Amino acid sequence: MNLSAVASKRLLALLGERFTVQRGVCAQHAKGFSHHAPSRPDAVVFPNTAEEVAEIVKTCVADKTPMVPFGAGTSVEGQVHAVYGGVCIDLSRMNKIVAVNPEDLTAIVDPGVKRVQLNQHLRDTGLFFPIDPGADATIGGMASTRASGTNAVRYGTMKDNILALEVVTPSGDIVKTARRAPKSSAGYDLTRLMIGSEGTLGVITQITLKLSGIPEEIKAATCSFPSVADAVTCASETVQLGVPIARIELLDPQTIKAVNAVSKTTLPERPILFLEFHGTKIQVEEQVGIVKEIAENNDCLAFESSTTPEDRALLWRARHDAALSIGSFATGTEQWWTDVCVPISRLAECIVATQEDIKHSGIFAPILGHVGDGNFHVGICAEKGCAEQVEAAESLHDRLVRRALDMEGTCTGEHGIGLGKQEYLKMELGSAVDIMRKIKASIDPHNLMNPGKIFTN
Repeated sequence: MNLSAVASKRLLALLGERFTVQRGVCAQHAKGFSHHAPSRPDAVVFPNTAEEVAEIVKTCVADKTPMVPFGAGTSVEGQVHAVYGGVCIDLSRMNKIVAVNPEDLTAIVDPGVKRVQLNQHLRDTGLFFPIDPGADATIGGMASTRASGTNAVRYGTMKDNILALEVVTPSGDIVKTARRAPKSSAGYDLTRLMIGSEGTLGVITQITLKLSGIPEEIKAATCSFPSVADAVTCASETVQLGVPIARIELLDPQTIKAVNAVSKTTLPERPILFLEFHGTKIQVEEQVGIVKEIAENNDCLAFESSTTPEDRALLWRARHDAALSIGSFATGTEQWWTDVCVPISRLAECIVATQEDIKHSGIFAPILGHVGDGNFHVGICAEKGCAEQVEAAESLHDRLVRRALDMEGTCTGEHGIGLGKQEYLKMELGSAVDIMRKIKASIDPHNLMNPGKIFTN
């Protein structure tokens, strides 16, 4: 156990029952939504304020105890695993929406506020927060992993929708990285340094977000194709022609099969694009017409659209539940979710090559993704307890990432590095990783803030 008796007493005095070493609670915080083996912390704390987080950090630093920030546990690359034990800082009780400023299109929230909670709160203002990774993640966790999701093709990622952060540094100081102004050129961009740092540079305790107006008209559509290549080419051409589409998602036949079986939908088991259009009624109709023409030029088999909220909700629930559907459908397997992102001009080539690789591997591995920005996911399903399948899954994953890197892409478009992609980060960025190490060492000299993630010292 890393945590000393002295530090335990200090944390108990500070937090009371919000400090626990119960094995069951620690086990609940031992992993996220990933295939990596669980790593249990020695204790879990539930702070209510940034000041409490600062005292927790100071106590752990004095005790040389590792710290792991924890949100909703939806990360997929082991970001919340306490690989060196220590204290898990569960921020879920810091869940207040501090302020909404409709005139400025901004909101200030605690890190434990969840995406759905925020948008429900904003509903009557005519505004919404557009970043939608699928899971009902916390805003703090989304900032820490530089999340994006289904709306990224139009609204960008977390780095594009955060104005400022409040962070408790590894020294226990509470710092603000920026103000609420819509832009600034004041000094180093510490906000974006912290976004995507996966809890290795500090604990995010408040986020100032950009908001967007709820569109006058929203229309959803599905478009099926004879091949994945046709579907991806349609998506690529839509983006290249500058159509301001809000969502453009690919589900391959294996994914559709799982979704139909679990969600009781009746979608054709062919490659399908899920589409969503935002704007005025005239703008949406124009977008739909352009994309329908692009689809028909790529051998579209069926194009169906709807503006009713009920139909849209059913469509996107099926998309958001796809990962869980695959897990339920592929019984007796361990799911290994991974993602890559490539330049849009190489996307069709990359997905088709991956599809062929999957066929030859003998592994059930559905493909789905945010193809409007070159990002796609593979749910690699290996039979539990079968060493041969696990080896095949590891090999398939390795080839996938190397293929993306060979196409000038990245080893991860939105999942982050965590535990699983550290070697690929070196392949991708080379000596730039050494600069990251130096930044980490200067801010966290004792390597106590989520150690072992992104890279090892």
